[in-house]
Amino acid sequence: MSKLLHGCHLTSIHRRSCAAILSKSLRSIRVVSSLQPQFSPSKPQNALSYFSSSLHRRNLSLRAFDSSSETKSDVVSEETGEKDYKDDDGALSSTSVAEEFPTGDFEFKEMSGWMSFVVKLRMLIAFPWERVRKGSVFTMKLRGQISDQLKSRFSSGLSLPQICENFIKAAYDPRISGIYLHIEPLSCGWGKVEEIRRHILDFKKSGKFIVAYAPACGEKEYYLGSACDELYAPPSAYFSLYGLTVQASFLGGVFEKVGIEPQVQRIGKYKSAGDQLTRKTMSEENCEMLTALLDNIYGNWLDKISSAKGKKREDTENFINEGVYQVEKLKEEGWITNINYDDEVISILKERLGQPKDKNLPMVDYRKYSKVRKWTLGLSGGKDQIAVIRASGSISRVRSPFSIPGSGITSEQFIEKIRSVRDSKRYKAVIIRIDSPGGDALASDLMWREIRLLAASKPVIASMSDVAASGGYYMAMGAGTIVAENLTLTGSIGVVTGKFNLGTLYEKIGFNKEIISRGRFAELTAAEQRPFRLEALFSF
Repeated sequence: MSKLLHGCHLTSIHRRSCAAILSKSLRSIRVVSSLQPQFSPSKPQNALSYFSSSLHRRNLSLRAFDSSSETKSDVVSEETGEKDYKDDDGALSSTSVAEEFPTGDFEFKEMSGWMSFVVKLRMLIAFPWERVRKGSVFTMKLRGQISDQLKSRFSSGLSLPQICENFIKAAYDPRISGIYLHIEPLSCGWGKVEEIRRHILDFKKSGKFIVAYAPACGEKEYYLGSACDELYAPPSAYFSLYGLTVQASFLGGVFEKVGIEPQVQRIGKYKSAGDQLTRKTMSEENCEMLTALLDNIYGNWLDKISSAKGKKREDTENFINEGVYQVEKLKEEGWITNINYDDEVISILKERLGQPKDKNLPMVDYRKYSKVRKWTLGLSGGKDQIAVIRASGSISRVRSPFSIPGSGITSEQFIEKIRSVRDSKRYKAVIIRIDSPGGDALASDLMWREIRLLAASKPVIASMSDVAASGGYYMAMGAGTIVAENLTLTGSIGVVTGKFNLGTLYEKIGFNKEIISRGRFAELTAAEQRPFRLEALFSF
């Protein structure tokens, strides 16, 4: 087990909901004897999808581990819940969740007089790097890649756990007057965007302002900006709100021309991973699947934008279908607040906070504010600890010598962490955070088994981020409960394997390869110049 580092960990899972689910089990039993009937030796646990939003509460602490070589920790407060309901098969039912589990809606509560005094005292004795001038504006640039993994103090880029934790801290921090967001092109999934947007809406419940500035804006960026109190853009801003697309490319025709025959064996008609190699056009099943995903995301976008701007859905759709427009029209029709440069927006904030024009606006950026501990703000948890194990990236059984640390999920390291948490008496429950498109089937099965064994002794929740598909979904099935984002891509629609038959290519270039073998299937993968034998295909 690697060393523990402080940082924010519980993000795209919904804090209040997860804590309630976990503590329901903790209340009825100190360890999860009541959850054991959910796991049948003959079949995986049924999944329960549950959607809600974040909340910070105060009873359970969380300790988090990354799927990378580094292991990190956090203390987050949560509120306990009541009891579990199960159906005849021992699985948590969606009816019981709707009736018993909280919605997870954020509730901002003013601190009591005593707690307010304690927080002020802690701020006085805080480390120098945790000190923030009263009346400061928290500033953050949302752009580029947003990782579901934690970032160390010396790492570049944005971390979703730290972004979301900073929103919560800023809501309760009496030194923070509001938030000023710079939103630029993002390269992350819709699940992460949805999580950040919810935290923006939650922050607004504190009564503090949140203002956004978007010099370059697409659908994801506007989805975030529309949730803020005000959205500004410079006169030369790039707004590319044209709608959403999905696309698939195919190499079947290319391989045919060069004499390569991809042979793909799959189970599941919707498993389209091999289509890119074998087909020239999109299959009906793949088209059906991608269309359903596109309709879901686009419909959600229209609904949320319409609600935020107080417009009818058809008006929003007509606005998108106009295609090309000027920034002035965005202002005239109420899609943005005003047209201003960055320095002009800062001047507006200075005036709002009563700052002299000749003085600089007191601001604290993302990197510095991430160093402020929750303990300083009175937001730390209790003695009971929940372990959060993060699994992000593609799945493999062993780490390649050329792979970058933290770039994927290695089953050997993941299993080691699972067993360590299972054997530890410090952790009362576990949250497994998954952001993975899948990968090695064997590795996925081995990790599922360990999660299942862990869930037989402690409450376990699987939390899904942008994507938890194929092997990522397989892992989640070992948990007692699954929590997903509204826009999480999840599910398992089949398996696939295959190889390239290079016989025709070898003939074209005059290359020859001969193999001497023993054993009926010895040449199954070794003879790349010949196709699969029929009996070998039928043996899969």
